[in-house]
Amino acid sequence: MPLALPFPSSAQSFAYRPFLGVLDDAKSKAKELESTYGKEIKNEAGKLADEAKGTVSKVEGKVQNAAAGGSGKIPLYSGKFYAASALGGIFACGTTHALVTPLDLVKCRRQVDKNIYKGNVDGWKKIWANEGGLKGIYTGVGPTLVGYSIQGAAKYGFYEYFKKTYADMVGPENAAKYKDLIYVAGSASAEFIADIGLVPLEAVKVRMQTTIPPFAKNIFEAMPKFAAQEGVGGFYKSLPSLWARQIPYTIMKFWSFEATVAKIYETLGKPKSEYSKFEQLQISFLGGYIAGVFCAVVSHPADVMVSKLNAKTTDGPKTVGAIYKQIGFGGLWAGLGTRIIMIGTLTGLQWLIYDYVKVLFGLPTTGAAQPAAQKAA
Repeated sequence: MPLALPFPSSAQSFAYRPFLGVLDDAKSKAKELESTYGKEIKNEAGKLADEAKGTVSKVEGKVQNAAAGGSGKIPLYSGKFYAASALGGIFACGTTHALVTPLDLVKCRRQVDKNIYKGNVDGWKKIWANEGGLKGIYTGVGPTLVGYSIQGAAKYGFYEYFKKTYADMVGPENAAKYKDLIYVAGSASAEFIADIGLVPLEAVKVRMQTTIPPFAKNIFEAMPKFAAQEGVGGFYKSLPSLWARQIPYTIMKFWSFEATVAKIYETLGKPKSEYSKFEQLQISFLGGYIAGVFCAVVSHPADVMVSKLNAKTTDGPKTVGAIYKQIGFGGLWAGLGTRIIMIGTLTGLQWLIYDYVKVLFGLPTTGAAQPAAQKAA
């Protein structure tokens, strides 16, 4: 029997033509789909490859950050790093200045009138008895807390920013060689900005503390009342004197702290990485207290001027020259002993709190990590 082929004979071809047409259409459609979606598949593959490269870059960045001393939680010198630094500055400055308000109250009043109290204890006794007890002792705490929180955020946040920026500008070799100048320039730049935010609250604080009885009960009453009496310009009247006080203070605060901490680690004989976080925080407090003593001496004459300029008077507008003519060189140092105790304690606590906040975010504490290696270099 002849083999039956699956292909149509010439007699049957007419019947299969519709099916052959469908097959041709299917082949044509397949080519069209391949042309259209093949490009999309290639594009998607390219996107996936780019995403993979981006992921690898992020991982490499985290590895490099960890090698540079970070924990990987917050990359060093990132936006989050500077935000964490600003937050640390808020807690470091706002809370500590508010805490020592009783010392600041007596100091300001003695700067305006050196005979008003015999000393700190005498001042606190009189204020407690005559001005409402604890509430009187903490006169001015509202503007102190708000003002120094603003200042602290800008001071510490911008210090970290400018320190990194200036170091990058001069390059690694010069940054190591001239690190002291970078500390000075970074801290001065940061404080210049920070004081613009502080000065309105500082003016109100001093007016509340040096007016007996205080001219306002709280910050909400004090701000509009001060503006009504002095005008908006009155808030910034003492800005040059504040810069004269705070910029040298901050330069000394940051430079002497960095130098003191490096010296402590060098004296102890082991690199910073070999000490626990708790031990590093103790060194931060000690270095901060030592730095605070220098800060108090350097900035005290300008601090007296700020108190004098913002104190209420019936003698008309006051100028720096007129005040100096009245009090002389010796008057610029009134209340220095009290301020050394206050600023030493304050600065030590500020560095302790600031570095503690950094540790909470997984960041390294401030200060030289390996002074021995730097010395050998």
